[in-house]
Amino acid sequence: MDDALHTEAHGRPGADRCVLLHGFTQTGRCWRPTVEALARHHELLTVDLPGHGGSAAVRADLPGTAALAAAAGRGTWIGYSMGARVALHVALGATRVVDRLVLVSGTPGITDDAERAARRAADEELARRLERIGVPAFLDEWLALPLFSRVRPDLDCRAERERNTAAGLAASLRSSGTGTQVPLWDRLPALADRPVLVVTGEHDERFTHIGAEVARRIGPSATHVVLAGCGHTPPLEEPDLFATTLREWLDLTRDR
Repeated sequence: MDDALHTEAHGRPGADRCVLLHGFTQTGRCWRPTVEALARHHELLTVDLPGHGGSAAVRADLPGTAALAAAAGRGTWIGYSMGARVALHVALGATRVVDRLVLVSGTPGITDDAERAARRAADEELARRLERIGVPAFLDEWLALPLFSRVRPDLDCRAERERNTAAGLAASLRSSGTGTQVPLWDRLPALADRPVLVVTGEHDERFTHIGAEVARRIGPSATHVVLAGCGHTPPLEEPDLFATTLREWLDLTRDR
């Protein structure tokens, strides 16, 4: 099996490069609002993570995914949710390719062993349900979760999500769910040598708390921004605000 991840290029070749990693059930094309906002002054690479989109047949755990994704090359790495967890693994495992790091609604992992085991069990149950009912019905339930209640239907990227397969998404849950992740909290200080932007939504209290602690542990090179009017999915809930915040930070940190 070819384990290369599907990648699409946008914007200005040779310009300041950004690599974008999507969340669970999404594809790289779900970054469209952000890509359109940044394309004039940046080269953008959107990556389909294992089990998703054009990488539906690829199977890899989080460290393996990070190793595959690192082939996208050097630049600013931007990850949302699951993609933020992958980006964090890339930054800690393939340091040379990550000049700057943006973590959107992400976590370094669950530290409590029992809680992590419970999450693995929950993800296994979710994977089995996905396999049983299929992608469209699963998406009906997934997008109805309170976590995504602030994503408008015209921005929920539903058509792209339906390109995914039940087998691919189930494999992603089993190999790259939060319950499988070795906690990375103690390694966060290693990121202090580069600019890091942590983005969370004001209505996502859990991840805003996590984001504040992530920035604190990294140190002065990290900036935590809490976006007004947003929940867990700022790039789709408030795409203009998210893109403006990102663009301003990219401009501010370009020469650091």
